Amino acid sequence: MELDFEKEGERKRRKVDDDEEEHPESRLESLPREIILDILSGLPISSLVQFKSVCRAWRMLARDPDLVNMHSTRMAESNPCLIFHCDYPIRNQLYFVELPACNDKKEKVKMFDVPFWSAMSEFDVVGSCNGLLCLSDALYNDALYIYNPFARKYQELPKSMQYLHQELVFGFGFHPTTMEYKVVKIIYYKNSDRCYRRTFRITNMNSEVQIFTLGSSSWRSMGKAAHHLLQGPSQVLVKGRLHWVTWPRRYKRRSIISFDLADEQFQEVPTPDCYTLNRRKYHLVVLGGCLAAAVYSNFGKLEIWVMREYGVKESWIKKFNIGSHVLRGFERNVNQSFKISKIISKGRFVRVLCLLQNGEILLEYKSRALVSFDPKSGKFKDLMFQGIPKWFQAVVHVGSLSWIDTSIDA
Repeated sequence: MELDFEKEGERKRRKVDDDEEEHPESRLESLPREIILDILSGLPISSLVQFKSVCRAWRMLARDPDLVNMHSTRMAESNPCLIFHCDYPIRNQLYFVELPACNDKKEKVKMFDVPFWSAMSEFDVVGSCNGLLCLSDALYNDALYIYNPFARKYQELPKSMQYLHQELVFGFGFHPTTMEYKVVKIIYYKNSDRCYRRTFRITNMNSEVQIFTLGSSSWRSMGKAAHHLLQGPSQVLVKGRLHWVTWPRRYKRRSIISFDLADEQFQEVPTPDCYTLNRRKYHLVVLGGCLAAAVYSNFGKLEIWVMREYGVKESWIKKFNIGSHVLRGFERNVNQSFKISKIISKGRFVRVLCLLQNGEILLEYKSRALVSFDPKSGKFKDLMFQGIPKWFQAVVHVGSLSWIDTSIDA
């Protein structure tokens, strides 16, 4: 199935090809290059995809590295688009919506065509970085894909070592100094044939850390993992470092663990000496380019702690308090799908997604609804989009036409 905006682009391409010789003065190429780049870099990603489908000359212009870089920079400073991973009623589909600058503007959710769906019909979205998604096989744990849904390019990564009774934690990111994309796979496993889920996570556990640099040909083993990390909906990338939270353990404090994509070293991130981040349940998020922790409180309330200066323990502050919110008709239409979808089982809490351009905080409620919260007024607003899936896991994504400039292109 082609995207709606791609079909529209094909119609425009046919029309322009027919009229091109009759109206040469109408060509965009007649403008100065810097003006062209400035205009096109401000387009939404869906409009840029339509643009490259108009004619050959425009398609080549859309591939200009300067345009791709300028567009990515400008999109990173505006509202991101959201990708919805949905596994009910259609198994494992990806949708997207471009968040408008104004919440009053209604946008339509569109569906991506996942070209490798037949080869990996069950997948998890384990990371988003610079317009690229990292998808893992949810059935057999033996396949990984790097995928740009707007450029419609993808690459399957080589297989790596598998173990009996394994659980996987993933990370995917880019380091601005080394200019390399890397996938991190942390494997926790037991050699015993009898493996109880509770004891698997706590005792007699083996582990291995594997690294794959995009553009290389094979995985590298980094030895054992010193911590048991929790795989959330998506890992957090800040300052070229991936971040996870450790598994909750009785009588032991929780920790935030980072992995530097440049020197490939794990390190514990300093947290404040308070009960909140040491004992309570929370998830990590990036707010304004800073590492933040959204801490669950009673009755659906949240506290958001922000590390204003990375790596400095004293810079942690409790910046936001978010009260409880009841969605209209939230408990309606809860049917048998609750027992079918693996996404629904993960959506038991409110999840902080990102900070919007207008200063509001975007929230996901139990994999069913999107809500914006205004910290100044303390008011909530339910966000409605035409065609939004009934159950979903939202991924904050900066749409781009970029691809990996390495041998992976082959």
